[in-house]
Amino acid sequence: MTGMREALHIVGGGMAGSEAAWQAAEAGVPVVIHEMRPAVGTFAHRTGDFAEMVCSNSFRSDDDTQNAVGLLHWEMRAAGGLIMAMADAHALPAGGALAVDRDPFARAVTGRLRAHPLIRVEPGEVTELPRAGHWIIATGPLTSDGLAQAIRAETGEEALAFFDAIAPIVHFDTIDLSKAWFQSRYDKGETEAERKAYLNCPMDRATYEAFIDAILAAPKTEFHAGEATSAPDPTPYFDGCLPIEVMAERGRETLRHGPMKPVGLTNPHQPDVKPHAVVQLRRDNALGTLYNIVGFQTKMKHGAQAQVFRMIPGLENAAFARLGGIHRNTFLNSPTLLDDQMRLRSRPNIRFAGQITGVEGYVESAAMGLVAGRMAAAEIRGATLPPPPRESAMGALIHHITGGAEAKTFQPMNVNFGLFPPIDAKGGRRGRKDRYRAYTDRAKAAFREWLG
Repeated sequence: MTGMREALHIVGGGMAGSEAAWQAAEAGVPVVIHEMRPAVGTFAHRTGDFAEMVCSNSFRSDDDTQNAVGLLHWEMRAAGGLIMAMADAHALPAGGALAVDRDPFARAVTGRLRAHPLIRVEPGEVTELPRAGHWIIATGPLTSDGLAQAIRAETGEEALAFFDAIAPIVHFDTIDLSKAWFQSRYDKGETEAERKAYLNCPMDRATYEAFIDAILAAPKTEFHAGEATSAPDPTPYFDGCLPIEVMAERGRETLRHGPMKPVGLTNPHQPDVKPHAVVQLRRDNALGTLYNIVGFQTKMKHGAQAQVFRMIPGLENAAFARLGGIHRNTFLNSPTLLDDQMRLRSRPNIRFAGQITGVEGYVESAAMGLVAGRMAAAEIRGATLPPPPRESAMGALIHHITGGAEAKTFQPMNVNFGLFPPIDAKGGRRGRKDRYRAYTDRAKAAFREWLG
């Protein structure tokens, strides 16, 4: 663009980096995306595409009146977000959730970014923190060893890693439909496609108990060099993405009250028999040929996984398109390190965005990229963009990671209404639906004003 002298450099082409690049370029700022893939791979990525989804294919609830992540969807759409636009274009039936056909989605994001006249892609790994220029580090949960070491050297932080786990994916045509059935929990979804978004596999008590025994006894993956920490618990998992064996170790009933809860479902093969537990699988691609096992992130060794998961009724002959795995997830102690402009206090030419800042989830990561990209673009143009208001979903997240959270116990966080300023009940108690609607109405008004 005429008169524009400086470019914004973005390290990492994941959800946050892709959204940051789009927002800055749409504001008229030249952008250089530095991406090491596919030349330098990671444990979880398969391609060199931007915004590749490596765990679930779900953006979670799309309800923008009753759910905080649905509200975040609304805010990103209102701000012209690329990630949400491409997610909507490649959505799969999933009841009230927004599930995405992962490969076409990533290809579409990649195509839009590479076609933008103000965006240039520079392949290669960045291993040092730059001292000049405008930069956003958005390397996500799989930050390379070299860059992680550079961050440690600058910040003095030692605890930068926890572990995240990947759920397996099953070929649909190997699922026994004489035992499994299609149904969204509580029958959410009106069309046939929405009703077929989820498959359910029932377990009686004896099968469930044997399944728990098998999970506990199965061999688990060893950590790679440099992944284990010196803490008493060397595996500080994020509670929202616990491996199933960690949940099982916390109590034999934990899975039955978590991802295997049998509520809101009726088995048409045995309508008078209430299952003791239910394993759900969610449609993973537009063709309906792949289903992922919901909530079944795992670090069991691959041979054991196939054996254990084939104990699930309906999956006795399952063929797996992908088995589960475990990988390192790197994040900052952001409350002590970042200012409210998402800049590193000791090196203010560098912003951080995405999961590395301590948010969790595809949507939250992309949202932090959206804000960081807009803030950096404003700074390059000689202005200062204030953070989104705390009443909004984006503002609540930014406040949490840049000062609202307790630094000593800081852990990655999904967006939730607990991060928002409380709603004034005005002398009376609100029901949950009314309270959530009040949160979202207030947030939308505040966010519209910020956009304006």
